[in-house]
Amino acid sequence: MAEQSTVPGTGTAVPAKETPKFKAPKKKNKWVKRIIILAVVAAVIVFALSRCMATGKQVLASGYIPATAEQRNMTVTVTGPGTIKPNDSYKATTLVKGEVLTAPFEEGQTVHKDDVLFTIDASDVENAIKQARTSVEQAQLTVQSAQLNYDSLLRTRSDNDRDRQVKANATGVINKVYVDPGDNVAAGTVVADILDRDNMKLQVPFHSVEAASFYVGQSATVTVGGTAETLYGTITEIAATDSVGLGGTLVRNVTIVVQNPGALSNTSTGTATVGTAASASSATFEYNASKQLVAKYTGELQTLNIKEGDRVTDGQVVGEFKDKDMQDQIDAAAISLQNAKLTLKNAQDSLQRTEDSLDDYTITSPIDGKVIEKNYKAGDNVDPSTASTSGASTYMAVIYDMSRLTFDINVDELDVVKLKVGQKVRFTADALENQQFTGVLEKININGTTVNGSTTYPVTVAVDGDGETLADSGLYPGMNVSASIIVEEAGSVLSVPVDAVARDNTVLVAGPGALDESGSIVDPTKLEKREVTIGRNDSDYVEILSGLEAGETVYIQNTASNAMAMMMGG
Repeated sequence: MAEQSTVPGTGTAVPAKETPKFKAPKKKNKWVKRIIILAVVAAVIVFALSRCMATGKQVLASGYIPATAEQRNMTVTVTGPGTIKPNDSYKATTLVKGEVLTAPFEEGQTVHKDDVLFTIDASDVENAIKQARTSVEQAQLTVQSAQLNYDSLLRTRSDNDRDRQVKANATGVINKVYVDPGDNVAAGTVVADILDRDNMKLQVPFHSVEAASFYVGQSATVTVGGTAETLYGTITEIAATDSVGLGGTLVRNVTIVVQNPGALSNTSTGTATVGTAASASSATFEYNASKQLVAKYTGELQTLNIKEGDRVTDGQVVGEFKDKDMQDQIDAAAISLQNAKLTLKNAQDSLQRTEDSLDDYTITSPIDGKVIEKNYKAGDNVDPSTASTSGASTYMAVIYDMSRLTFDINVDELDVVKLKVGQKVRFTADALENQQFTGVLEKININGTTVNGSTTYPVTVAVDGDGETLADSGLYPGMNVSASIIVEEAGSVLSVPVDAVARDNTVLVAGPGALDESGSIVDPTKLEKREVTIGRNDSDYVEILSGLEAGETVYIQNTASNAMAMMMGG
């Protein structure tokens, strides 16, 4: 702002002369200083960046490890951990409780298959067996009774079906009828009389000597008394024994049947001649059939199809009783029989289970082996239901078959295809330093286990040597081992470290400008990829079939160094 002053005597204000200022030069000096400072800072930054880039380049270059392609002896192996175990083992347990009566062995002793290890008091189960046998016997009696009742009802129904029919029991004429349809008739009641008047029979005596030559079906001549009429008939029966006739002579009765000419009745008499032999005396004619038709069923007579004077033949159905339904009784009897059989089956099964449980009171060894543990002795009480809570051992004894040792390895699916039974195995035990053991691949189990998309297969290795001897030298069951299954002894092959080969089967080699005169990497960006053909490999090296010559150098990326270089570059 310009200053003002007053003219003397006038009081008039006039502008005052401005004071000159040298701001421009001051600003010029300030910007010069700033430019100088900025130039110095930029130089420092450039210097620092160049040093950092040089350092980063050096770090990046140091992130590659050189390796030479050269001939090496290669053994192709499949490796893995395992745990030593005996050839076989048995942990003796029991399902029953009671007092141990015998335990005839000690720890360290060798036992054989089927040797008795323990016997446990079985008095309770023996009593249970007796009771079970009694139950079976009672059930068998019940089945027998139910079967008899069922069979009886079936027979009764069959008899009823047969006896409901009223059948003529002779051929002849109905002489008299005693009942009518609708009557309630009891078994044994006479229904009708049947007479066979068409045929008459005459039973006359012959001297026994003469009758002895007669036979049934032989022709005979009959003379009717009073009329002297001659009839021809047939012998139907000859008495089996003799009797005393008139005058004390021995006679035998012979029955002859003739057709009734119409005049004969049961009051007519006659004599007979068979060949030249004449009967010893005369006799009275009888109707050939004179029978009473008797009911065999009790109930209501539903039909009766005969009347007096009707002719019937033997076996002809002439009536029928009303049916009595027995099916409900038979069904109930069948159910009772089935239930009785089920009860018997349950009783037999219970007896079998009880008898089988008796075997549980004698514990035997299923293998040959050495007793590793003995946890019970004679006089001890064993109770498997409380062993885990009472602190008692859950195993009565432990037996190992130490005839040999084995271990299992879980092998990846990519490696298991290389394995064959019989391949040699080398392994070491974690607990035994500087000792190496050998074995042989004994079994490849194709039952694999898949976890997160990767499958492994268990294989079994049999350790070389006697198990007892190996244990004496310190190789015990339960020890952890690291094993190498020898797939192939490849011999001397051109190879590089496994890490030198990328997944696309390429290796890094030095391109133009990548190395200095001493062979050190000065520009990692000049490293080049080269495709190679690979062959076999072990855990450290891979065989090169083509793409590299012996003596050539490949470079392996050092992941940790590269990460550091990236951090410095950032």
